Parts: sequence; C-alpha cells; structure tokens
Amino acid sequence: MGQFLKKHKLIRIAVVLAAVLLGLLLAVFLFLRLWPAFGGRASGKDKADYAARAQNYRDGKFYNDGDFQIMRETERKDDKVMSFKGVKPAGEIPMMTPEYGQPLSQEEIRVTWFGHSSMLLQMHGMNILIDPIFSERSSPVAFAGTKRFSTPPITVEDLPHIDILVLSHDHYDHMDYKTIMNLDEKVERYIVPLGVENHLERWKVDTKKIQNMAWWEETEIDGLTIGCTPARHYSGRSLDDQSATLWASWVFRDENHQVYESGDSGYGEQFRQVHDRYGDFDFVLIDCAQYDVTWPEVHMFPEEAIAAVEILGADTAMPVHWGAFSLAYHAWDDSVERFVAAGEETGLQIVTPKIGETLKLNEPGDYQERWWRDIP
Repeated sequence: MGQFLKKHKLIRIAVVLAAVLLGLLLAVFLFLRLWPAFGGRASGKDKADYAARAQNYRDGKFYNDGDFQIMRETERKDDKVMSFKGVKPAGEIPMMTPEYGQPLSQEEIRVTWFGHSSMLLQMHGMNILIDPIFSERSSPVAFAGTKRFSTPPITVEDLPHIDILVLSHDHYDHMDYKTIMNLDEKVERYIVPLGVENHLERWKVDTKKIQNMAWWEETEIDGLTIGCTPARHYSGRSLDDQSATLWASWVFRDENHQVYESGDSGYGEQFRQVHDRYGDFDFVLIDCAQYDVTWPEVHMFPEEAIAAVEILGADTAMPVHWGAFSLAYHAWDDSVERFVAAGEETGLQIVTPKIGETLKLNEPGDYQERWWRDIP
C-alpha cells in the first residue's frame, strides 16, 4: 500500500510539473505573439509581393548572395587589436549639443551622430533620420537586455521634423519600438526594407507614410533619389522569424552629392556592385564594429570597412555602429582605432565627430579629433 501511495504521489508531482511547464510555454508563446515590440508578420499577399520583387526571397525568407553563415567555427586569430580597454568605457563619453537647427541649403550636407548607427543626415534640404534608438536598452523590454553606455545628447522631443525615417533592418539596436512610437508624429515618411513595414503597421503607424523597398529599387522624393542596396547580414526580432524581413544599405543622391550608408554588413561583393551602379561617393557612413572571429560574415572588421570605402570610391568616411552599445567582445574603442589607422595608411580622410556633434561635410578637417583616446 505504501509503495502504491508513493507511486501515486510521484505521478501527481509529475502532472503538476507538466502543467506548470505547459503554462510557462503558453505564457512565453503569448508574450512573443502579443507584446508589440516583437513586431508584425507578413501576410500571404505580402509574401507573394516580396517574391515578385526580390530575387533573394524564397520559402518565406530572405537570403544573402553566396555562402553565408551567421556563426562559423574558426581558428583564425584577430592579431590587429589596437585597444585593450574594457568593452565599456571606464570614463564618461563627452556629449555635444547638436547644431542641426541652423538653416540648410540644398548643396549642404550635415550629419549629427547620436551613437551606434543612429544619426540625422541632413541633405537636399531634408532631415533624414537613420536607425534611431534613444532607449536605454537594445531590447524588446525595458528591464533587460543590452544597456547603452553613453547617454543620447538629446531626447526624441528635441528632434526636428523628420522628412524621412530610414531603417536598415529590424534588429533591436536599429529599430526600437519605444523610440519610433515617441517619434511617429514628427515623421512624414518611412522608408524600410521589405517586411519591416509589418512591424510599423502593427505599431499603428499610418500605412500611407510607409514605403518598403527591395534591393536595387529606387524612389525619388522632391529631387532626392534614395536607393535600397544590398548588405550582408540577417534579421529577426523573435524566436521564429529569422530573416523574414530584408536588411539593406542605402544610397542618397541628388544633383550635388552622393552618400552611402552601409547598415549592418559583413564584407562582400555588394560594395563593388554598388559602385558599378552608382560610381564614386562623396561620403560613406560605414559599419566597423561589433565584430568577432566567430561571426566574420555579419559585421566587418575595421580593415575590411576601409577596403569597402576604397571600393566605393569615397575620399571621406565616418565609422558608425560603435560608441553606445557593447554587442561583441572587443574593446569599446578598438573599432575606431583600427578604422582610423587603416584609413590613414590608405590616405582616406576619416571624420570622427563626438556624439551629438553636427558634422558639416564641407569642413571635414574640423572633425578629426580622436577624442576617445582620453577616455579610459
């Protein structure tokens, strides 16, 4: 009898544990489906549209050209390390007050960097906001996830009217739910890669304000041409939506200038393809950080970023994707040190404005202070 009761008790415990586990799984499932920060999903009609417009879309996913893996096993050593500081600065990063409010001529280009890949590009008399994130964390929730180590120099409320908000892809350090919700009333138009529009639509952004684009598509807005060009990366905001939306780099061109913004990208043939189509660029904003030998195809090493700038035919370049979040194991300033060193060897003009500083492209010599070297 005692053995029977013991067995019965164990069965009851197993049933309770199974119920608890199922409850947790259901809670996780509902959280992933109902929490708005995870974004939206493409409909069958959307998927048919993507397949018709994008050669790299099939079976519900987007693909990079050629052999691509997010993670690779490798013994390749990165022997070009130039900084042995921590992954986060021990000192305080200086912040500048933006000057983007001054009158802007059609011929002038300005860039105000807010850290990481978040920036305001002012060109053709327009305010173009790229990959804005003003939240404390790169995460779907406010209480967990990668925390930024530099404070944005302004708030969303301080931003001017935004003519165009451009997103490179849907990762949390580039597409932030809270930031976009706070910004939306300032934004006249969104331009995004295919699939990213579903996130915005779930967040109640007016669909009339959103334009999605495939690689090599172009749109013209009041004389400014914006081209959606390839990058070598991936996407996803949840556990089961990897590469369900497209990732991209961007070309901004008018009668006076041509600017390239790389988005997140590994090194590849896409840079030569972009140059073959568009020719030389006046200015390149390029991903050069968050690299690691175990994901060499996802983010460029700084020396690869310089090689890409040379292929794009630019004389002036600015490193981005650093200065706010630590998403890799390298020192927080190793990327910019290596980028500057490699660029100086090739004769490129490297501009490194402080966070919040408004760079005027016609005066590049004013933005070559290597300010991070004074921060431990």
